Amino acid sequence: MAKTILITGCSSGIGYDAAHGLQKAGWKVLATCRREEDCARLRAEGLISFPLDLSDPASIEAGFNEALARANGRLDALYNNAAYGCPGAAEDLPPGALREIFETNLFGLHDLTIRAIKVMRAYGENGEGRIIQCSSVLGLVGIRWRGAYVATKFALEGLTEVLRREMRDTGIHIITLNPGPIPTKIRVNSIPHFEKWIDWKASARREHYETSLLKRLYTPSGKPDTFELPCSAVTEQLLRALTDPKPKSHYFVTKATWLAAIARRILPLAAQDWMFSKA
Repeated sequence: MAKTILITGCSSGIGYDAAHGLQKAGWKVLATCRREEDCARLRAEGLISFPLDLSDPASIEAGFNEALARANGRLDALYNNAAYGCPGAAEDLPPGALREIFETNLFGLHDLTIRAIKVMRAYGENGEGRIIQCSSVLGLVGIRWRGAYVATKFALEGLTEVLRREMRDTGIHIITLNPGPIPTKIRVNSIPHFEKWIDWKASARREHYETSLLKRLYTPSGKPDTFELPCSAVTEQLLRALTDPKPKSHYFVTKATWLAAIARRILPLAAQDWMFSKA
């Protein structure tokens, strides 16, 4: 019998590739999206898809219950992929922007995680299953203009590390996936959040916005980022995390994440500041 995985954020990018890639690999994929119109598109492509919006507790409950019904009560894996960014200088981020992004990127994700754990604990003597949290290279280093997103991913790294250690006496594996530069719609999708929350024209850093961030948001060069890999590279590592007999705590996808992880361990703070100021 095929194993079942629930995936969030499947409308495009990493989640979309993962849903199709895992289905081809023989998994029963429950591919969720925030909007029903995206779910309808995925269903037309042959996937099982239904809405699950991590910013809405009622949607989380309804989506998880739907997942259990579709999986006949057994969920083998959860891939928490859904997240978004709100670019802007940290000094320009109002508290409301942080509350909103944490609701999706951490609080909703955690809600879904603990629901999955409660179900997985019922399998076998000590429970069984795998939960993969999609972090980022920005869960390892802080880079300018990404303060809100970085904050959620640093928090996710810490919460996941604690959960992983607490679950070692069970058969439930908690795993972190760190993609890095991958061509997705996260930059385009962040524009509405930027326009909602960041008053860049009144910022002390207005000149920096005009010469840097606005160009990156609204007129991208079209060139791949340094060390960029396709979404399929993330799916490849996801499959490893799901099938390795003894899964690692972290799976790093791109060279950027490897370098960031190494730099944090061996470089002095001054060297790290210089290195990551260039990003």
